[in-house]
Amino acid sequence: MTDKFSRLIEVDLIRGLAILGVVVFHIVWDLEFTGLISGIAFHPIWLGFGRSLAGTFMFLVGVSLVLAHQRTFKVKAFLNRLSVVVLAAFTISVVTWFAFPNHFIFYGILHAIAAASLVGVLFLRLPLLFVVVAGALSFLLPQFFRSEVFDTRWLAWIGFYENAPPSNDFVPFFPWVGLSILGVAFARFFKLPTKSSSLPLSIRKNPFTKFIAWSGQKSLPIYLVHQPVLLALIVPLSWLLNA
Repeated sequence: MTDKFSRLIEVDLIRGLAILGVVVFHIVWDLEFTGLISGIAFHPIWLGFGRSLAGTFMFLVGVSLVLAHQRTFKVKAFLNRLSVVVLAAFTISVVTWFAFPNHFIFYGILHAIAAASLVGVLFLRLPLLFVVVAGALSFLLPQFFRSEVFDTRWLAWIGFYENAPPSNDFVPFFPWVGLSILGVAFARFFKLPTKSSSLPLSIRKNPFTKFIAWSGQKSLPIYLVHQPVLLALIVPLSWLLNA
């Protein structure tokens, strides 16, 4: 979820807050899954919180692409990063298929990030107005077109479903790719620097700030390991308390 060429601390901080939010989101989900709490994980407000986290990551895909490839498109770096995300997405699908066969992640946030990265690079050099319009249309398109034809897992990932197949994490191509395209437009319009920061040095040196920024830089490994760790702690706790 992160790009080593994008070291603008504000971006790392936003990504760090998002991945820490994901950890909190899944703590609540795991507590409810194991019966330790009830009525929170599937509350509309809590689900909206989860969607906002996904939206943040998708928007930052576009921002990070601009930061990483402002001067020239770094093909090798892009393909290396993409291959890591694709491999991680495939791993998540396989693991969740064994763990939760009826709700496995067939197209989650990592799948969406990989697809949005491929699409986003096409907009790095196009006219800015075109990028804004394309992003807005991509985001709004599912509001105007849906069909039962897209209700299967083979097609639901596109985003035009009437009833989405069950999944523990589902971030369809439309409308979420629209946020990534708008992220490209945002970074290009404001001409974001790649390294300089407007934050005071005292804030950047603060241990709490450093921890959040570090979390943003390590968002992919945190995403991959946090759920196994949480479940390893919460499941035995539920056995003890529910005994």
